Amino acid sequence: MRFRDIKKQSHNNTQTKKQDSAVIYASYIDKIKALITDIFMIYGPILYVMAYGVMNGKDDFQSSQLAPLIGVTLYGLVYAMFLSKFGQTPGKKAYNIKVVDFKTHKNISFFRALFRFVAFLFSATIVIGLLVPLFRKDKRSLHDLLASTAVISIKS
Repeated sequence: MRFRDIKKQSHNNTQTKKQDSAVIYASYIDKIKALITDIFMIYGPILYVMAYGVMNGKDDFQSSQLAPLIGVTLYGLVYAMFLSKFGQTPGKKAYNIKVVDFKTHKNISFFRALFRFVAFLFSATIVIGLLVPLFRKDKRSLHDLLASTAVISIKS
């Protein structure tokens, strides 16, 4: 290998390190606000259609053990579709944040997004998983660590 090629390769490595350090991780508050927005914009309508369109009202919905499971499953599928296609859900878009692969900073696949959603349900169940970002510099939650993703701020 020629010296010129080695020098170019070394220069390219330092540029990628500078690009990685330029990444701004999303704040904990923005992630919570985006989650609440997504619940109202995606999960709420799913539950409404199930309760009043598919079933005979909220009493039937509340007495069913299968209906909430179907609602969460549909929400997870829609959530994973948004993340894999755009990297953002409507709530994340509203707060200019995006879910990306931790190493490459590119969009994640549908199945990885679905795994991240299931890992989120686990994190939310044990609560400690949602508190992990408060103690990390990169502000990654337990489900981000398990799925090797990061939530970053983007320029609007």
